[in-house]
Amino acid sequence: MGGAINFNSENLFKINKAKGEIGFHVIQNDITSIYLNIRKETEDICKPLEIEDYVVQPCAEVSPPKWHLAHTTWFFEEFILAKYLDNYERYNKGYSYLFNSYYKSVGNHWLQGQRGHLSRPTVNEIYEYRKYVDFYMCEVLTNMDPISEIEFLLEVGLNHEQQHQELLLMDIKYIFAMNPCNPAYYQYWPLKVFRSRNQWKNVEGGIYQVGFNGQDFSYDNEKPNHERVILSYSVRQQLITNSEYLEFINDGGYEDFRLWPSDGHDWVKENKIKAPLYWSLNDGEWFEYTLGGLGLVDPNASVCHVSYYEAYAFSKWAGYRLPSEFECELGLDEGPHELWNWTSSHYSPYPGYESFLGSLEEYNEKFMCNQFVLRGGCFGTPSNHYRKTYRNFYRPHQRWMFSGIRIAKDK
Repeated sequence: MGGAINFNSENLFKINKAKGEIGFHVIQNDITSIYLNIRKETEDICKPLEIEDYVVQPCAEVSPPKWHLAHTTWFFEEFILAKYLDNYERYNKGYSYLFNSYYKSVGNHWLQGQRGHLSRPTVNEIYEYRKYVDFYMCEVLTNMDPISEIEFLLEVGLNHEQQHQELLLMDIKYIFAMNPCNPAYYQYWPLKVFRSRNQWKNVEGGIYQVGFNGQDFSYDNEKPNHERVILSYSVRQQLITNSEYLEFINDGGYEDFRLWPSDGHDWVKENKIKAPLYWSLNDGEWFEYTLGGLGLVDPNASVCHVSYYEAYAFSKWAGYRLPSEFECELGLDEGPHELWNWTSSHYSPYPGYESFLGSLEEYNEKFMCNQFVLRGGCFGTPSNHYRKTYRNFYRPHQRWMFSGIRIAKDK
């Protein structure tokens, strides 16, 4: 099942903005094209995979590629087809239990950490499931009048699918990296290397409006737009490079407890952490596993796959600090960005926050605990997801996402 993938070296894995931004002022045939284009992008990411690659789950937080393909399909079936298409017959009633991720209001679901235990349905059956749902979704998008009845659910569903495109890349990399033979996902990786100058942007203190305040799509956790008091600061535009991070390693950064939060130091010791994820030391040289296979660490590339704890410790060692999420929102451009950057901000609701309604209430709100916000986006982020207000979030020890380090300082 493996095959060539049509990479766009100028905009890797990005949906063209003219096609990918979800706006419902267009005619319904255009909506159908948008839907099919986004669905195809997901399958394109899986083209380099062999059949054996689809079912592997090396740890609880990493899902098999097969599951991503099925779950994103279940989303449209559950929230649109089953509710808005008369006499719709589900492809397989058991799939709701297997491929519901965490929506308790919809029903019980299979455990996240056991998704890799399921050899059935087969990969081919999942692709048939996608075709089945796509056929009926096209029926709805072509014939439903007015389309506004499902507009919101369709927007969420398509943006949700695009989120899983990035998650697929994260999980595929983790799966391949577990193999001691270091197989390449794509031998010509990377197609595009980000380079930026080591510049700082100064932002004067004041009262600023932050949060989403537009007419296009956004997630509920980006709203409402509200005021924040911001003190004067500077934020570096370039992410921390591998060469800079190597200085931290060589200076004993992982051994110096003074640099780490208490939980972070415990995490380092308990897990014997000595470098970013996917780094290995061989005969005195550092190697890094990438989607192109194993190679020497590129000193000029941005350090990637670091936890919040590591980002915090490096910033303190370097004499700086992590920016808050609002300092990133005000101090960075829309993108594209190479890597997400950790912020010092706990993931919590904004004043006046209102969650999505119905079952989609579970999309974000219930995760607003014990996590930190990342801002910016990464090379695998679909282009219409680059927003200054976009909030990603992970637990402080996690690092399989495409995460980097950006530093800030007080003025």
